[in-house]
Amino acid sequence: MGHLLPAISCIFVFLASCQSALTEPDTSPQDYAHLETGRYVIYDVQENRYSLTSAPNQVNYQLKEVIGQPYTDVTGQTAYRLIRFRRTTETQPWQADSVWSARLVNNEFIRTENGRDFVQLLFPVSNQLSWDGNRLNSLGPSPYTARNVDQFYRVLTKQFEQTVTVLGQNDSTLIAQTKYVAVYARQIGLIYRERINLQFCTASSACIGHNQIDYGTQQIYRIRDYGTQ
Repeated sequence: MGHLLPAISCIFVFLASCQSALTEPDTSPQDYAHLETGRYVIYDVQENRYSLTSAPNQVNYQLKEVIGQPYTDVTGQTAYRLIRFRRTTETQPWQADSVWSARLVNNEFIRTENGRDFVQLLFPVSNQLSWDGNRLNSLGPSPYTARNVDQFYRVLTKQFEQTVTVLGQNDSTLIAQTKYVAVYARQIGLIYRERINLQFCTASSACIGHNQIDYGTQQIYRIRDYGTQ
Protein backbone atom coordinates (compact mmCIF):
# COMPACT_ATOMS: atom_id res chain seq x y z
CA MET A 1 0.00 0.00 0.00
CA GLY A 2 2.93 2.27 0.81
CA HIS A 3 4.10 1.96 -2.82
CA LEU A 4 0.64 2.79 -4.19
CA LEU A 5 0.32 6.23 -2.56
CA PRO A 6 3.20 7.87 -4.48
CA ALA A 7 1.91 6.34 -7.71
CA ILE A 8 -1.61 7.63 -7.10
CA SER A 9 -0.22 11.07 -6.22
CA CYS A 10 1.71 11.11 -9.49
CA ILE A 11 -1.47 10.25 -11.39
CA PHE A 12 -3.34 13.15 -9.76
CA VAL A 13 -0.47 15.51 -10.54
CA PHE A 14 -0.42 14.33 -14.16
CA LEU A 15 -4.20 14.75 -14.53
CA ALA A 16 -4.09 18.18 -12.93
CA SER A 17 -1.32 19.31 -15.27
CA CYS A 18 -3.27 18.00 -18.28
CA GLN A 19 -6.40 19.83 -17.13
CA SER A 20 -4.40 23.02 -16.72
CA ALA A 21 -2.92 22.66 -20.20
CA LEU A 22 -6.35 22.04 -21.72
CA THR A 23 -8.06 25.00 -20.06
CA GLU A 24 -5.29 27.58 -20.33
CA PRO A 25 -5.99 29.94 -23.26
CA ASP A 26 -3.52 29.99 -26.13
CA THR A 27 -3.64 33.76 -26.43
CA SER A 28 -4.09 36.72 -24.14
CA PRO A 29 -6.86 39.32 -24.54
CA GLN A 30 -4.22 41.85 -25.66
CA ASP A 31 -3.67 39.78 -28.80
CA TYR A 32 -6.53 41.74 -30.37
CA ALA A 33 -3.96 44.57 -30.42
CA HIS A 34 -1.02 42.51 -31.63
CA LEU A 35 2.13 44.65 -31.44
CA GLU A 36 5.19 42.84 -32.77
CA THR A 37 8.05 44.39 -34.69
CA GLY A 38 8.03 43.41 -38.36
CA ARG A 39 4.37 42.51 -38.58
CA TYR A 40 2.41 44.20 -41.36
CA VAL A 41 -1.16 44.53 -42.56
CA ILE A 42 -2.31 45.65 -46.02
CA TYR A 43 -5.74 47.24 -46.41
CA ASP A 44 -7.93 48.06 -49.37
CA VAL A 45 -9.20 51.55 -48.60
CA GLN A 46 -12.22 53.21 -50.13
CA GLU A 47 -12.87 56.89 -49.51
CA ASN A 48 -15.78 59.02 -50.67
CA ARG A 49 -15.19 62.74 -50.26
CA TYR A 50 -17.88 65.39 -50.53
CA SER A 51 -17.41 69.13 -50.83
CA LEU A 52 -19.62 72.17 -51.28
CA THR A 53 -17.38 73.42 -54.08
CA SER A 54 -16.80 70.27 -56.16
CA ALA A 55 -18.37 67.02 -57.30
CA PRO A 56 -18.17 63.91 -55.08
CA ASN A 57 -14.81 62.18 -55.36
CA GLN A 58 -14.22 58.45 -54.79
CA VAL A 59 -10.63 57.42 -54.06
CA ASN A 60 -9.45 53.81 -53.85
CA TYR A 61 -5.97 52.83 -52.72
CA GLN A 62 -3.98 50.30 -50.69
CA LEU A 63 -2.44 51.09 -47.34
CA LYS A 64 0.35 49.08 -45.71
CA GLU A 65 1.06 49.46 -42.01
CA VAL A 66 4.31 48.00 -40.61
CA ILE A 67 5.07 47.76 -36.89
CA GLY A 68 8.51 49.22 -36.23
CA GLN A 69 10.96 48.88 -33.36
CA PRO A 70 9.75 49.68 -29.83
CA TYR A 71 10.86 52.93 -28.21
CA THR A 72 10.17 54.93 -25.06
CA ASP A 73 7.73 57.79 -25.68
CA VAL A 74 7.53 61.14 -23.88
CA THR A 75 5.34 59.63 -21.15
CA GLY A 76 7.94 56.95 -20.40
CA GLN A 77 5.82 54.17 -21.93
CA THR A 78 6.94 51.58 -24.47
CA ALA A 79 5.43 52.40 -27.86
CA TYR A 80 5.77 51.08 -31.41
CA ARG A 81 6.01 53.13 -34.58
CA LEU A 82 3.38 52.33 -37.19
CA ILE A 83 5.13 53.00 -40.49
CA ARG A 84 2.53 53.56 -43.19
CA PHE A 85 2.88 53.22 -46.96
CA ARG A 86 0.40 53.88 -49.73
CA ARG A 87 -0.10 52.95 -53.37
CA THR A 88 -2.95 53.35 -55.85
CA THR A 89 -2.75 49.90 -57.44
CA GLU A 90 -1.10 46.58 -56.61
CA THR A 91 1.44 46.97 -59.43
CA GLN A 92 2.81 50.26 -58.14
CA PRO A 93 5.69 50.53 -55.65
CA TRP A 94 4.87 51.53 -52.09
CA GLN A 95 5.33 55.21 -51.24
CA ALA A 96 5.99 56.47 -47.71
CA ASP A 97 2.79 58.00 -46.31
CA SER A 98 3.05 58.74 -42.59
CA VAL A 99 4.26 57.45 -39.22
CA TRP A 100 1.79 56.89 -36.39
CA SER A 101 2.33 54.94 -33.18
CA ALA A 102 0.61 52.49 -30.85
CA ARG A 103 1.09 51.33 -27.28
CA LEU A 104 -0.44 49.16 -24.59
CA VAL A 105 -0.76 51.01 -21.29
CA ASN A 106 -2.29 49.13 -18.37
CA ASN A 107 -5.57 47.85 -19.84
CA GLU A 108 -5.80 50.24 -22.82
CA PHE A 109 -4.71 49.91 -26.44
CA ILE A 110 -3.85 53.42 -27.61
CA ARG A 111 -3.12 54.57 -31.17
CA THR A 112 -1.68 57.99 -31.91
CA GLU A 113 -3.04 59.21 -35.25
CA ASN A 114 -2.05 62.61 -36.63
CA GLY A 115 -0.87 63.68 -33.19
CA ARG A 116 -4.01 62.61 -31.32
CA ASP A 117 -4.37 59.67 -28.92
CA PHE A 118 -7.35 57.33 -29.29
CA VAL A 119 -8.25 54.50 -26.91
CA GLN A 120 -9.10 51.81 -29.45
CA LEU A 121 -9.66 48.86 -27.09
CA LEU A 122 -10.07 48.17 -23.39
CA PHE A 123 -8.94 44.87 -21.85
CA PRO A 124 -10.04 42.30 -21.03
CA VAL A 125 -12.60 42.60 -23.79
CA SER A 126 -16.15 41.49 -23.02
CA ASN A 127 -19.56 42.02 -24.56
CA GLN A 128 -21.09 45.41 -23.72
CA LEU A 129 -17.80 46.72 -22.28
CA SER A 130 -17.84 50.51 -22.80
CA TRP A 131 -15.22 53.26 -22.68
CA ASP A 132 -14.48 56.74 -24.02
CA GLY A 133 -12.35 56.48 -27.15
CA ASN A 134 -11.45 60.17 -26.90
CA ARG A 135 -10.45 60.07 -23.23
CA LEU A 136 -6.88 61.12 -24.06
CA ASN A 137 -7.62 63.88 -26.57
CA SER A 138 -9.64 67.09 -26.73
CA LEU A 139 -12.22 66.05 -29.35
CA GLY A 140 -15.01 65.46 -26.85
CA PRO A 141 -16.51 62.21 -25.53
CA SER A 142 -16.78 59.32 -28.00
CA PRO A 143 -18.43 56.25 -26.43
CA TYR A 144 -17.21 52.87 -27.70
CA THR A 145 -18.85 49.51 -26.94
CA ALA A 146 -17.45 46.00 -27.53
CA ARG A 147 -19.74 43.47 -29.21
CA ASN A 148 -19.53 39.92 -30.64
CA VAL A 149 -16.42 39.02 -28.65
CA ASP A 150 -14.58 35.92 -29.96
CA GLN A 151 -17.05 35.56 -32.87
CA PHE A 152 -16.02 34.91 -36.48
CA TYR A 153 -16.07 37.72 -39.04
CA ARG A 154 -15.58 37.67 -42.80
CA VAL A 155 -13.77 40.39 -44.78
CA LEU A 156 -13.82 39.91 -48.54
CA THR A 157 -12.76 36.25 -48.98
CA LYS A 158 -11.06 35.89 -45.58
CA GLN A 159 -12.78 34.52 -42.48
CA PHE A 160 -11.37 35.25 -39.03
CA GLU A 161 -12.46 32.93 -36.23
CA GLN A 162 -11.93 35.13 -33.16
CA THR A 163 -12.80 38.79 -33.44
CA VAL A 164 -14.28 41.66 -31.46
CA THR A 165 -16.43 44.42 -32.94
CA VAL A 166 -16.18 47.95 -31.55
CA LEU A 167 -19.18 50.19 -32.13
CA GLY A 168 -18.78 53.92 -31.77
CA GLN A 169 -21.18 56.74 -32.44
CA ASN A 170 -23.95 55.82 -34.88
CA ASP A 171 -26.27 58.79 -35.34
CA SER A 172 -28.31 59.87 -38.32
CA THR A 173 -30.41 63.04 -38.23
CA LEU A 174 -31.87 65.46 -40.75
CA ILE A 175 -28.63 67.43 -40.78
CA ALA A 176 -25.82 64.91 -40.23
CA GLN A 177 -24.70 61.28 -40.13
CA THR A 178 -21.91 59.87 -37.97
CA LYS A 179 -20.87 56.22 -37.76
CA TYR A 180 -17.88 54.27 -36.46
CA VAL A 181 -17.35 50.48 -36.60
CA ALA A 182 -14.05 48.65 -36.12
CA VAL A 183 -13.34 44.91 -36.05
CA TYR A 184 -10.20 43.37 -34.55
CA ALA A 185 -8.97 39.78 -34.95
CA ARG A 186 -6.82 37.86 -32.50
CA GLN A 187 -3.08 37.93 -33.28
CA ILE A 188 -3.67 40.32 -36.20
CA GLY A 189 -5.29 43.54 -35.02
CA LEU A 190 -7.59 45.75 -37.08
CA ILE A 191 -9.21 43.90 -39.99
CA TYR A 192 -12.15 46.20 -40.85
CA ARG A 193 -13.09 49.79 -40.12
CA GLU A 194 -15.84 52.06 -41.34
CA ARG A 195 -16.03 55.75 -40.54
CA ILE A 196 -18.74 58.11 -41.77
CA ASN A 197 -18.92 61.83 -41.04
CA LEU A 198 -21.38 63.66 -43.27
CA GLN A 199 -23.24 66.97 -43.17
CA PHE A 200 -26.53 67.21 -45.08
CA CYS A 201 -27.99 70.19 -46.88
CA THR A 202 -29.88 72.67 -44.68
CA ALA A 203 -29.79 75.68 -47.03
CA SER A 204 -33.46 75.42 -48.01
CA SER A 205 -36.62 73.57 -47.04
CA ALA A 206 -36.46 71.71 -50.38
CA CYS A 207 -33.29 69.84 -49.41
CA ILE A 208 -33.81 69.31 -45.68
CA GLY A 209 -34.61 65.68 -44.87
CA HIS A 210 -33.54 64.31 -48.27
CA ASN A 211 -30.02 63.20 -47.24
CA GLN A 212 -28.47 65.56 -49.77
CA ILE A 213 -24.80 65.62 -48.77
CA ASP A 214 -23.10 68.99 -48.50
CA TYR A 215 -19.68 67.80 -47.32
CA GLY A 216 -17.92 65.09 -45.38
CA THR A 217 -16.20 61.71 -45.80
CA GLN A 218 -16.94 57.99 -45.88
CA GLN A 219 -13.97 55.70 -45.34
CA ILE A 220 -13.76 51.88 -45.27
CA TYR A 221 -10.68 49.77 -44.44
CA ARG A 222 -10.77 46.09 -45.47
CA ILE A 223 -7.84 43.82 -44.69
CA ARG A 224 -6.22 42.38 -47.81
CA ASP A 225 -3.10 40.65 -46.52
CA TYR A 226 -0.97 40.35 -43.38
CA GLY A 227 2.20 38.68 -42.19
CA THR A 228 5.75 39.33 -40.99
CA GLN A 229 8.55 40.86 -43.04
